[in-house]
Amino acid sequence: MTDWTRWVILIVGSYLVGSIPFGVLIGRAKGIDIRAHGSKNIGATNVWRVLGKKLGILCFVLDFLKGAGPVLVAGSANGVIGRSPKDLSTLELWLWLAVAAATVIGHMFSIFLAFRGGKGVATGFGSIAAMWPLLTLPAIGALVVWYAALRIFKYVSLASILAVISLPIGYALSVIPRDAQDQPLSYTLQHLWHASPPFFGTAFIALLVVYRHRGNIARLRRGEEPKINERA
Repeated sequence: MTDWTRWVILIVGSYLVGSIPFGVLIGRAKGIDIRAHGSKNIGATNVWRVLGKKLGILCFVLDFLKGAGPVLVAGSANGVIGRSPKDLSTLELWLWLAVAAATVIGHMFSIFLAFRGGKGVATGFGSIAAMWPLLTLPAIGALVVWYAALRIFKYVSLASILAVISLPIGYALSVIPRDAQDQPLSYTLQHLWHASPPFFGTAFIALLVVYRHRGNIARLRRGEEPKINERA
């Protein structure tokens, strides 16, 4: 099997894994179509509001793992996991990011739900965090942002939006050379350009997530968005 064939199979497989609608499956196990209750979203937040905290957490964990699993498998199969950005080619960076993006797109546009789905927050964080060590620390930083925003504002949607926006910013800050101030500007720019695919990849995922939250943004502006402690 050629490298290209392996990457293509992994990207397609990642989309299919990302398409597994765990929120819908959990709801069906309880005799409920989660798409007909609460916010009608299939993600962990709506499962939490409709079916309770334990099942909401279970849905989050499963969605997180379906993002992380394919990325870990792809990274291991292609020998890219554990390597620093400077040791990876631009093509390897883009292909690994494609695997991560495929899981998120699968969750948002599931083949099992007529290309409908959730908002991709848990799956997105899982896929990004699994890109060790490339994006693991920025993902942890984004989770800190999410938790802090949730504690302050009490809106899961707002916390999720702020967290995904922080991802490309956190990554950009993490790859600035430590000796940048002692080197010519061209050195820093060359270093940043080589490491730029993850920035553009995380920015793309952030745009997708924010787009899927456009209804939440409208409700936030109207003051109609439910807070975390409000149950459907």
